[in-house]
Amino acid sequence: MSAFGVGRDVFWDHISRGVSGTRAITEFDVEHCACRVAAAIPDALLDAADAAGADLGDDAEAGVGRADPRRYAKVSRIAVLAAREALADAGLSGGGRGIGVIVGSGAGGIDVAERQYKEFYAGNYHRVSPYAIPVSIVGIVSSEISIALGLNGISHVLSTGCTSSTDAIGYAANLIRHGDAEVLVTGGADACVTPGMILGFSRMRAVATHFNDRPAEASRPFDSARDGFVLGEGAWLMTLESETHAKARGARIYAYVDGYASTCDAYHRVQMDPDGVEIVRAMTEAMAKAGRTASDIGYVNFHGTSTMLNDAVEARCVARVLADAPVILGSSTKSMIGHPQGASGAAGIVATALAMTHDLLPPTINLAHPDPTLTGIDFLANTARPARIEAALCNCLGFGSKNSALVLGRAD
Repeated sequence: MSAFGVGRDVFWDHISRGVSGTRAITEFDVEHCACRVAAAIPDALLDAADAAGADLGDDAEAGVGRADPRRYAKVSRIAVLAAREALADAGLSGGGRGIGVIVGSGAGGIDVAERQYKEFYAGNYHRVSPYAIPVSIVGIVSSEISIALGLNGISHVLSTGCTSSTDAIGYAANLIRHGDAEVLVTGGADACVTPGMILGFSRMRAVATHFNDRPAEASRPFDSARDGFVLGEGAWLMTLESETHAKARGARIYAYVDGYASTCDAYHRVQMDPDGVEIVRAMTEAMAKAGRTASDIGYVNFHGTSTMLNDAVEARCVARVLADAPVILGSSTKSMIGHPQGASGAAGIVATALAMTHDLLPPTINLAHPDPTLTGIDFLANTARPARIEAALCNCLGFGSKNSALVLGRAD
């Protein structure tokens, strides 16, 4: 579930063609914000998806075909839609004790929290919903999926900032490897294009502000004119299971989770350590666990937020890790979908798995004038490129000095 619409095919069609999902914010007043663009999921699109029969459960109070926003945060609505698609695509009916949920989310139901606090501070105490707390907490996201789809296995949310969903997928893979779970719905979801988040990131000077009149050009990783990230939204969920279990039931396999690692710079709450030592270690350990060398990595899905420092440090770290590779090919999915916070890792991993399936590497769009200081990497500027790759490195970095890396292997 992305700014482009519902479904895997819609997502792949847009990112393979290099289409931007960034638009001017019209859902709320942003006149007081320096940033006025985002890659949000339009409310009308979400309402249409619900009306098409993808409502959340059988609660009569939620109405027919549309989840009541007082009872469901936006993140939960999109997470349930994506989870339903994931199970259907995997040929699993859902229900029972054999399937669990492990998802990553950075902000959870922050949209509900902001609206409810607005009522509270305005003195409208009678308008504060009795569901305000359970609907807005981060941990409810996996529970809403479990409840809506009748999944009685583990139901956990990892909230580690921008690395949340990469960590969730790595955690899920380890549980399956150790025999602690059979099938898991995993990935990430975040929906935090809200007045408070836009204002907060604007005050932090972390978001793009120079392209308010040209929204589609605002997210431009590795470009000399980059000036901050674009806040995005979405849910990217998948089913994860052991190879033996998947093959026994004739499942379609998109990719293998070969290795995962995570480190911490222990440096700063919002800035990465410029020397990148721990970023390098996360990637190196993930590759070692996967049994891969630099020459095996055919593609890198960069964290690539479009911020000046982040892009520069990450690119230099990748160049160090893959110095022995004959060529380094990589791109940033965020150039098209913005930065969906805790869901960003899952978005990149899904994009990479589909790239391996279609033998087509998605581009980095808006790369008009590549940063001349970032050398040795082909960022696949503006146009997708045909390529058959055997392994890919998916990189994810986050506030609080967190670094996570995951290696995907080809399925056929």
